Amino acid sequence: MGVVPDPIRVSLSTSSVYPGSTASGFEAAARLGYDGVEVMVGIDDVSADITAIKALSSFHEMPVVSVHAPCLLVTQRVWGSDPWGKLHRSAEMAHEVGASVVVVHPPFRWQRDYARGFVEGIADLEAEHGIVYAVENMYPWRTGKREFQAYAPGWDPIEQDYAHVTLDLSHSSTAGGDPLEMAAALGHRLAHVHIADGSGSAKDEHMIPGRGTQPCGEFLSTVVEDGFEGEVVVEINTRKAKDQSEREADLLEALAFTRLHASV
Repeated sequence: MGVVPDPIRVSLSTSSVYPGSTASGFEAAARLGYDGVEVMVGIDDVSADITAIKALSSFHEMPVVSVHAPCLLVTQRVWGSDPWGKLHRSAEMAHEVGASVVVVHPPFRWQRDYARGFVEGIADLEAEHGIVYAVENMYPWRTGKREFQAYAPGWDPIEQDYAHVTLDLSHSSTAGGDPLEMAAALGHRLAHVHIADGSGSAKDEHMIPGRGTQPCGEFLSTVVEDGFEGEVVVEINTRKAKDQSEREADLLEALAFTRLHASV
């Protein structure tokens, strides 16, 4: 008989409980049965405090599987204004809490110096810190019929020479892409997954997997069958939940869907 691989871990991004706190993300992940947590470093002071994250991980017995660097417009001042400094600090947090992956977005076009050396800089960071920097697929910004390329060297990491990539299915929906084709094109470079869904809207929706038009179930089963051994992180938007019980129902639905389709 062949060796049965370990089941894929399903972890929760702390962004999935927003506007709840980072602490409430750890608490929800532990109580609802997730396998770990991805820390979204953001405007919540706790999310950027390495000591606090270690304490939350220990208290809830929830491993931190990945650290999402502060790359959003609203986090431009978190850990200073130097984008490379943020990525060094993300690796520091990852090492301190035992995470294996740093998730990073490509630069905005107006970050010209950062963008110019980004691909080579990511490779240098991986070599320096001995950790995976998984660059995330993004999408063109659209308003009506107008489209704006907000990222450089581009929103599609497939086109760049990154060793490791995060594939986010809400972002593939917004970009009008096929995550199955993207995963096939990435091959072994697919290192990390943000599972969510979308309807193809110009907005980045982060719907519960199975509620939109992305082939979330087929994607999960296919990448697992193809030997994917990275982390699968639920990153959904629960801001419209009427109350805590509805938010928890959404988190449980996302967990059950992901476990079902990612099982070997």
